Amino acid sequence: MIAGLCLAPLASTVQAEATVGGHAKYQLAHQSWPDDSIFRELLGASSIDQYLESRLKIAVAEGPWDLEADYQFIAIDADSLLLAAGLPGAPLPLQSVISDDRRWWNLTYRFGEDDRSAFVHRLDRLSVGHTTERTAWRLGRQAISWGNGMLFTPMDVFNPFDPAAVDKEYKTGDDMLYGQYLFASGNDLQGVAVVRRDPDSGQLKSDESSLAFKYHGFLGTNEMDLLAAQHYGDTLFGLGGNVNLGGAVWRGDLTWTRTDAEDVFSAVTSLSYSWTWGGKNISGLVEYYYNGFGQSGGDYSGQGLAGNDDLLKRFARGELFTLGRHYLALSSTVEITPLFLLIPSVFVNLDDPSALAQLVGRVDLRQDLLLLCALNLPVGPSGSEYGGIETPVENRYLSSGPGLFAQLAWYF
Repeated sequence: MIAGLCLAPLASTVQAEATVGGHAKYQLAHQSWPDDSIFRELLGASSIDQYLESRLKIAVAEGPWDLEADYQFIAIDADSLLLAAGLPGAPLPLQSVISDDRRWWNLTYRFGEDDRSAFVHRLDRLSVGHTTERTAWRLGRQAISWGNGMLFTPMDVFNPFDPAAVDKEYKTGDDMLYGQYLFASGNDLQGVAVVRRDPDSGQLKSDESSLAFKYHGFLGTNEMDLLAAQHYGDTLFGLGGNVNLGGAVWRGDLTWTRTDAEDVFSAVTSLSYSWTWGGKNISGLVEYYYNGFGQSGGDYSGQGLAGNDDLLKRFARGELFTLGRHYLALSSTVEITPLFLLIPSVFVNLDDPSALAQLVGRVDLRQDLLLLCALNLPVGPSGSEYGGIETPVENRYLSSGPGLFAQLAWYF
C-alpha cells in the first residue's frame, strides 16, 4: 500500500504531496552443475545463492516540481560470487556485487564483503523533475526503456533486462538528464544525456557517456520510433514500431551501429496475440532476434570470443546477453486463476542449436504478498551456448544444469 500525506508550509498556500512505499524481497536460487562443468570443480555438484533486497520509495511533488528517491538495502550470500575469484580469465563476466564504478555519482556503499557475501546500501533513484502540459524534465538517477522488443531489446541500450530474467520490476538507474516534448498531435520527442566515468581511472569521459534522442509518432492506429544516439563513442540509429494485425500486434526494431571497426545491424521482430481457451485467458508471443554483434559460425571458445571485442564490451556493460547471431523465442502467459499465472518460455540459438527452457509461476498470495518461482533448463551439446562453451581446460565447459529460482516479495 502507498501512504499519502500533505505538507503545507505556513507562508504558502501550495501543498506538497508526499508518497512513501516500497518492498522487501527474499530470493533463493539453486543451481546444479554437470560433470563436465568447470564450475563444478569450484562449487561442487550444486550451489545456492541468497539475496535479501529492500527498497524504500519516497516521492514529493509540489506544483510542477517533484523529487523521487529510492533507497536500496541488499544482503547477499552467494556461492556464485566465488567464481569471479576462481576464474579470473573467464571470457564472459561472472556474477558480481553491484557498484557505481561507471556512474557519474557514487551512491553505493558496500561493507562486510568477502568472497561470497556482502552488504550494500545505495540510492537507485534520486532525481528532481519539472512537468508542464507539453514538457517534462528530470535530472538525476533514473531509468528509461526504449524500443519495441518484448524479450530481446536492441534499441534499449540503457541497462536492459536479460531476456530470461524472472523479476523485471525495476531497472537499475543511471545518472542522466532526461527531457520530453509533447506535440499537439500526440507525438513526442525524448532526449537523454547519460554521464559516465571510466571504470579504471574514475574520470568522466565523453566516450563512456551517451547522448540519445527518440521520436515517437502515430500513423493512424500504428506507432513508430526513430532513434539517434552517440553511445560509448559509437554512432547508433534505430527504426521501430508496432502494427495492429487484426487481433494480433506485430512489433519490431532495426538498429545500425557504427563502431571503430565496422557497421553492425541488429533487429528484433515479434508477433503477440491474446485469446481465451477453456475459460482461461492466454497470451502468446513469438520473437526473432538477430544479434549483429554475435559470433558467426558458433565459435564460442575463449580464443574465438577474444577476437570479438565489440561483443565482449557489451557483455561487460550489461547490454547484451547472447553470444550467437540468430535467436527464436516463444513465450506464453496462461491465467490458471486470476491470482496464479504460468509463463512457459523457450529461447533457442538457431546457429548451435541449443536452447534455454524456462517455466515461471507467479502467485498473488494476498494483496501485498507475491511469490515468483522458476525452473530453468539449458539444453544443448557441449561447446554450444546453452550447453556450455569451451574453456582452456580440456573436456571442461562453462556449462550449467537445471536451476531453480524462488522469490517472495512483500509490498508496503
